[in-house]
Amino acid sequence: MIMDKLYREALKSPVCLGLDTKENFLPATLKAKDWSLGEKYTAFNKAIIDATEDIVACYKLQIACYEALGLDGLTSYRDTLAYLKQKGKIAIGDAKRGDISSTAELYAQGHFTGDFEVDLLTVNAYMGEDAVSPYYPYLTEKNKGLFVLLHTSNQSARDFQEQEMKNGEKLYEMVADAIDRWGAATRGEEGFSAIGAVVGLTYPEAFLELLQRLPHTFFLVPGYGAQGGTGKDIAAIFKQSRCAVVNSSRGLIGAHCQICEDDGFVHIVREKTLAMREDIFQWL
Repeated sequence: MIMDKLYREALKSPVCLGLDTKENFLPATLKAKDWSLGEKYTAFNKAIIDATEDIVACYKLQIACYEALGLDGLTSYRDTLAYLKQKGKIAIGDAKRGDISSTAELYAQGHFTGDFEVDLLTVNAYMGEDAVSPYYPYLTEKNKGLFVLLHTSNQSARDFQEQEMKNGEKLYEMVADAIDRWGAATRGEEGFSAIGAVVGLTYPEAFLELLQRLPHTFFLVPGYGAQGGTGKDIAAIFKQSRCAVVNSSRGLIGAHCQICEDDGFVHIVREKTLAMREDIFQWL
């Protein structure tokens, strides 16, 4: 199962490198090329993948960065995913899809087959199970996985996710229980289900409580680096279970900005990625 593979990769390095590529991250030498912006994105992404493939567990692509460029950007998204597949690396499509079942069926087809095929996809379950269930066949038949938004790191997440329900539980806690139920039939050799959860590093205490609630759930953890999270914040979690990959995007792929404007940018990205890995490992 894909979560078994991700778990084993995460034991070597818990880093998920976010290829949330934007024009301002490109070095001057690449900006000067007589290429489309999408082609520059692809070259930038491939160079980073080549420089970091041995020190990260997986890569996450925020699809909005590519959709914003239209067809040129989606071509870059497709070509980057194809390169990751060629390299044998795990790709997470960060699309946060969430819609009624008839539409979700098409999202599942679009992201788990064809040009935009990824290994795992982020989805929004706050519309209910019929926004998630169309993905289920792909989990068992095509070895795919989901990361369901649970307790996110954005500032206004508390507006809804932490609201107390009539039964005394918070909304996100009820969603956590649903994630556990939905994934129960897909648990792999390492004990994790194919349905994981997104939990921000900005709420370490709540994360610890969720860990007790969700012992069979693997987590995608945003919030490291540019959003303020550190290796120490994840330490209590990893001391109990190596149940997560920790994502950093602009903190890694933008590390070279204002320092290096030539092809040497990849060395800075690699060093920053190594530093992140060591920052996490030092607390274990």
